[in-house]
Amino acid sequence: MGAVTLRVGDLDGMIRYYRDGVTLELLSHDGPVAVLGRGTTPLLILEHAPELKHASPSSAGLFHTAVLFDTRTALATAVYSIAAKYPGLFTGSSDHLVSEAFYFNDPEGNGVELYFDRDRSKWSWVHGQVEMSTIFLDPNQYLREHLTEAGAEAAATGTGLGDAVIGHVHLSVGDVESAREFYVNRLGFEQTTTYGNQALFVSAGGYHHHMAMNTWNSRGAGRRQLALGLGKVEIVVPTADDLGELGERMSHHQVPTRDDGRTLAFDDPWSNLVEVRAAE
Repeated sequence: MGAVTLRVGDLDGMIRYYRDGVTLELLSHDGPVAVLGRGTTPLLILEHAPELKHASPSSAGLFHTAVLFDTRTALATAVYSIAAKYPGLFTGSSDHLVSEAFYFNDPEGNGVELYFDRDRSKWSWVHGQVEMSTIFLDPNQYLREHLTEAGAEAAATGTGLGDAVIGHVHLSVGDVESAREFYVNRLGFEQTTTYGNQALFVSAGGYHHHMAMNTWNSRGAGRRQLALGLGKVEIVVPTADDLGELGERMSHHQVPTRDDGRTLAFDDPWSNLVEVRAAE
């Protein structure tokens, strides 16, 4: 997964949250656009759009952006950082068997997941479906076990530890069947698990999920109107040939696309903008 773009009302406030709270680095800030990430890798693009309003909580759009950390210590550092600076925005934590996850809202109500993956050898697959669960994960115990003195010092300055990437993006959609038709049958992800007609998890390359779609808040939602929140989801494929094949497949399925020679962009059934580029 590439960077996630958010349209925001308070650019300075959102920069502070993701930099000082989530411990991402401010890579660039050019007028109304700020890019945050780790190292040289953009993870989040914030676009200032104060003229827009918040969408209804029951509309389609972003459920959460999930930031994957490379160690438990790095995850604990980020969790501690947000807890110390934004104590009212924690929404829960879970052991998902494949991962350990902590959930928050940012100051404008966008969902945020911070997580660490267990080793793939510990994932359980049955008939092509990965076993996932939602088991309570005690955040205080997690911090006692994994927050180091260096992590606490890093959190105090908002610098963070280790590496981080966008692990997956979770969307709110109107119905799961339309999501499966678009993201599996047309876009080409593989289904990894489902929760009945409520949620769908998909991935490439045997990951537990690169994207997910659920109807928990948005069942029956139609196409999105222009609003604050999700602006774009970026997907990175390995080669230009993969990008070309995707363009042919989307054309075959009569999905309107915009191709500028470097990226292929299209809307899903709820007007969530997806942009795909090649890594090379």
